[in-house]
Amino acid sequence: MKYERPALHRTIFAVDVEGYGDQNRTTPHRLALREGLYRALSRSFDDAGVPWAACRREDCGDGVFVLVPPEIPKGLFVEFLPAALAVALHRHNRTHDPGARIRLRMALHAGEVAYDEHGVTAPAINQTFRLLEARPLKEALKASRGVLALITSAWFFDEVVRHSDGLDPTTFRPVPVAVKETRTTGWISLPDRPYPANSSLLGNVTAIDHYRTWRRFRRHAQVLADRDGPV
Repeated sequence: MKYERPALHRTIFAVDVEGYGDQNRTTPHRLALREGLYRALSRSFDDAGVPWAACRREDCGDGVFVLVPPEIPKGLFVEFLPAALAVALHRHNRTHDPGARIRLRMALHAGEVAYDEHGVTAPAINQTFRLLEARPLKEALKASRGVLALITSAWFFDEVVRHSDGLDPTTFRPVPVAVKETRTTGWISLPDRPYPANSSLLGNVTAIDHYRTWRRFRRHAQVLADRDGPV
């Protein structure tokens, strides 16, 4: 097999709309939802410092799959993007009927991605979609009053989240992931309705402030509100 170009280590991002196939949604609802989703993604990526136009994107019908250029820092995807995306979703939902409103599951992983004439393939891509379908993630979003539930792979948590100065990793919760052939651990956070900090989950990490993540979201929301109007 000849590949289009050598495999590259890429950040892998995927989102899925909660209840996209709900029978109460009409085709006009889904069209408005999809338009709002892409608007929210493009704006939040750019706001977080991740150029949307530079990313490889694939439509999944009820979600979007994104491969990010390897030179883009991975920390942006947990320090800035979730808050920016949650703000964009709140803004969309405030101006649309219930059938066109959006609540998202979001998954993050990274790995070597190979290219051929048909597209891309990688075990890491498969794992990202398994994380997105994990029952604990669905249950976390269903139980939350927020609009976004994030799950990272164990690798992404250990290599990126745990060492970040821009967020509190103790607001993440480890969960078992068992989807098809995948058996692994994921780490869930709720960016706009965060779990309380819990230092006992991460031996050498101290919970500085139980509300730090929430305050970070509100500060980000205020910046965008000052620019674009209230959330």
